[in-house]
Amino acid sequence: MAMRTRRLTRAASAAMVTATASALCACGGVASTASPGTIAPAAAVSAAASNPVAASPLPGTADASPTTQISFLGPSGMQVANVSVVGSSTGTHSGRIQGYSTGTGASFLPSRPFRAGERVTVHATITTAAGGPGQTASTTFTIAHQAGFSKAPFPNNPGDPHAVQHYSSAPTLTPSTVTVTTPAKPGIAPGDFFLAPYQGKGSPGPMIVDQHGQLVWFHPLPAGDSATNFQVQSYEGKPVRTWWQGKILGVGFGQGEDLIYNDSYQKVAEVRAGNGYSADLHEERLTPQGTAWIDIFDPIHTNLTSVKGSANGILTDSVIQEIDIKTGLVMWEWHALGHIAIGDSFNPLPDNGRPWDYVHINSVDPGASGDVLLSARNTWTLYDVDIHTGGYNWRLGGGKHSNFKLGSGVKFYWQHDAEFQPGGLISVFDNGSDPPKEKQSRGLLLAPNLSTHTVRLLKQFTNPTHTLLAESQGNTLSLSGGDWLLGYGGLPNFTEYDSAGHVLFDATLGKNVQDFRTYSSPWSAHPTSTPSLAVQSQGGGVSVDASWNGATEVASWQVLAGSSPASLTLATSAPKRGFQTSIALASTPAYLAVQALNSAGAVIGRSPTIGG
Repeated sequence: MAMRTRRLTRAASAAMVTATASALCACGGVASTASPGTIAPAAAVSAAASNPVAASPLPGTADASPTTQISFLGPSGMQVANVSVVGSSTGTHSGRIQGYSTGTGASFLPSRPFRAGERVTVHATITTAAGGPGQTASTTFTIAHQAGFSKAPFPNNPGDPHAVQHYSSAPTLTPSTVTVTTPAKPGIAPGDFFLAPYQGKGSPGPMIVDQHGQLVWFHPLPAGDSATNFQVQSYEGKPVRTWWQGKILGVGFGQGEDLIYNDSYQKVAEVRAGNGYSADLHEERLTPQGTAWIDIFDPIHTNLTSVKGSANGILTDSVIQEIDIKTGLVMWEWHALGHIAIGDSFNPLPDNGRPWDYVHINSVDPGASGDVLLSARNTWTLYDVDIHTGGYNWRLGGGKHSNFKLGSGVKFYWQHDAEFQPGGLISVFDNGSDPPKEKQSRGLLLAPNLSTHTVRLLKQFTNPTHTLLAESQGNTLSLSGGDWLLGYGGLPNFTEYDSAGHVLFDATLGKNVQDFRTYSSPWSAHPTSTPSLAVQSQGGGVSVDASWNGATEVASWQVLAGSSPASLTLATSAPKRGFQTSIALASTPAYLAVQALNSAGAVIGRSPTIGG
């Protein structure tokens, strides 16, 4: 099972599973949203629990994709055989079995799609590496009536045309400016800031800046594309940079793919959603086992009369997948619909014909006990989901069915980015807005007690000099040494705090620029590209502008000059100053090049030679 080290033990959460069983039975509105014949939630969880492995689409799923595969996830060395797949209207489906690169199961890939509204019944034989008689795994699910929706892009907010960076040596790089309002103080965690600005002026794309706000690397995207979740993760035991890239739609979600680049800025892998879906912008979380957790938004036709909507309404479901990166197979899939009641939503029904985003899962964090922590913005609730059954271990928050009594200051609204932290703690970004419920957005560190079913507030982080109320997006990131970084998402601000809540660093992107999450991490890279230069007249001589996008080891620059490309010699040198270093020459050579040197004085890169 692809899990990170987790702090809440299975034994401690077992009592919570029992406590929530009745709540699962009483999911107000779930039965009315399900297609005819769909298993009720409590029965679905019971059916899933009887399986020897996690079989998905999970039992009772009401809106599986017509092109779904059947996934069997279990212990290492397990084998899947004798798969029987029968649709209530399409009959028996042939297909092939393909194993996961992790050795923890396989998917059955049907040779043809299913039909909307039909019920699919699956049986398979599971054998383990230990041998012994095979066991039967089964699941029954219903195929969605998927809805069409507008692919129009989210409208761009106008920004400040002056809040854009420009470099003569790299004219294609035009990201948002970064203005440092509180310079880095002693004690700040080491590392650069990883941003993915979009909206406002400037080009969208993943961007790295140092603790002075100086550009380190920028990757401009094609017109119409945006990026989110730009960060450092680990893949195949090596540090990589990952981000989501695609179209952000006016209906409120993204359609794209998740990318993985190495420390030379080369793409080494990509993660695409399976089962006919497109990856949404909210999550890309890699695991040491070579898998990726992602989220998907899928508009479907469903009955909304229980919440005073149409009998043939359109609802956007949130879908979670674990993907085997090497094979692209879906190892596990979970749908909010059928597990989270539509009556639990605090988001009003739209009156403009757009799909109703009733739940809006916006973060995914796998635990170490066969569980995964999900944040649902529109129910103000965090859900700890059992991977085997798809049911809850517990629910926490200000929603309608929390299993915890909330202590003073704990209640959050429209939240993002829930993550497990050491010692059984949970961090979350409390937006508190849209519509406003609080005066400021907060970073929270919560201490849930699974024995007493209580949760108390350990820490909260708010900016003391700016009133920052982010209507959307945002994250709370734990850093080394006890520091915390808050990215304010829909606002252009990001702030680093020490463990006591004092500001160690504060900065802002350009006007109206957004950055879904902000990250910080040490980073060292050597691009495969070469340095760039530009020459501009300056008095009787020239100014040589040198830069090398993404290079982190450059300490100084040398200018080479000569009467021919073959006769270049050292003309002058200068220490690196920011992303672009300008070096003056008193004369105008016929030909020029620049060399980048590291701190030891070794040449680590050379530009092409150009005419002066």
